[in-house]
Formats: sequence, C-alpha cells, structure tokens
Amino acid sequence: MSLVRVHNFSVSLDGFGTGEGQSLESPFGHAGGRLHEWFFPTRTFRAMQGEDGGSTGVDDAMARAWDVGIGAEIMGRNKFGPQRGPWEDHDWTGWWGPNPPFHTPVYVRTHHPRPSVQMEGGTTFHFVDGSPEEVLRLAREGAGGLDVRIGGGPSTVRDFLAADLVDHLHVVVVPILLGRGVRLWDHLEGLDQRFDVESVSTPAGVTHVTFTRR
Repeated sequence: MSLVRVHNFSVSLDGFGTGEGQSLESPFGHAGGRLHEWFFPTRTFRAMQGEDGGSTGVDDAMARAWDVGIGAEIMGRNKFGPQRGPWEDHDWTGWWGPNPPFHTPVYVRTHHPRPSVQMEGGTTFHFVDGSPEEVLRLAREGAGGLDVRIGGGPSTVRDFLAADLVDHLHVVVVPILLGRGVRLWDHLEGLDQRFDVESVSTPAGVTHVTFTRR
C-alpha cells in the first residue's frame, strides 16, 4: 500500500497554517510570505523556479523530500485558488502558471466539481467532492502505486489527520505569531500517540517536526 505524506507544511508558533484574508493578491492572507521565508533560499525552491544555486543545509535536505516517490497530490479548494462557492471563472487554473510544479494528477477537494484541467508538464487537476477516504481512493488509483501527498491547506491536512489516513507528516514551525487565520492542530488531541515524533532546528530559526506512523 502506498504511503500518505505531508511535506514542508509551515505553521506559526500559534499553529496557523495560513493567515486571514486570502485573496488573489495575497494567497496566504495577512501572513504574506512569512511562513515560507525558510524555504525561499533553498536549492530546492530555486530549482523549482528554474534557477541555479541556493542553500544546501538541513532546510534544503528536508525540503527536497517533498516529491520523491510521489504519484499524486490532494489539495483543498483554497490551495488551488481564491474563489469560493460555485465556480464563476473556469479560466482560473491555479497560482502556478502553465507548468505547475506537481507533474502528477492533483485531486482538488471541493463541493463544486468542474471539468478536469490538463496543464503542461504532466499535471492534471481533477475536482472532486468526497470524504477523505473517497478522495484518497481516487488519488491512489491515479498515483500508479506511488505515494500520495496531502498538499494543504491546513483544513485539508487536518481532515486527513483526523481520519487517521496520514503516514508521514513534516511540519515546519516558524517563529512568528499570526493571531488569526486557519489553524492546523484544532481537535487533534492525542495525535502524538499514533506517531514517532522527531524534531531538528536550523539556523533559519525554524524547527522541522516529523511525525512517522508507528
């Protein structure tokens, strides 16, 4: 059975995985880019932008595991875009331009399914309405025996954790306080009892916490 993995998921000290007020101009709301400043200097991020160079320390070592052995991604509607409710604009194809970084099937959980969108580089967005178990079944079929990544946002990751469907969770605790937004950890008491937990801090000021199913 393929594994279900979460990678590079940044949260603030007070547990918020995104800020309040998401919009086209502000994908992470009032948090801006602060949750991901640790990631931007890494070689992994620069390679995703088609650039050379970048740091090669612990932050990069953790970051580059995100696509190894991944055959499909599941994401929430709010990660795909800022629209809410019935789709008003089918021309919107995500934040990532014509060649998104996933290069796999991507299953977008939404109460408003729409036709699939095929992008450059092997990414196809499928829009599905279903429980975590139902969407995971579709993603596993599309992954061809490889692992499935839960890409976010925080509500989607929390739903899959609550359903006990996650095998590996990598959270990056960033030393900022957001105060508002969408929290990751609500209603997940006892989560640590299902996982072996390890952590490492880096000069960037973040702490990488990994949860591996026992």
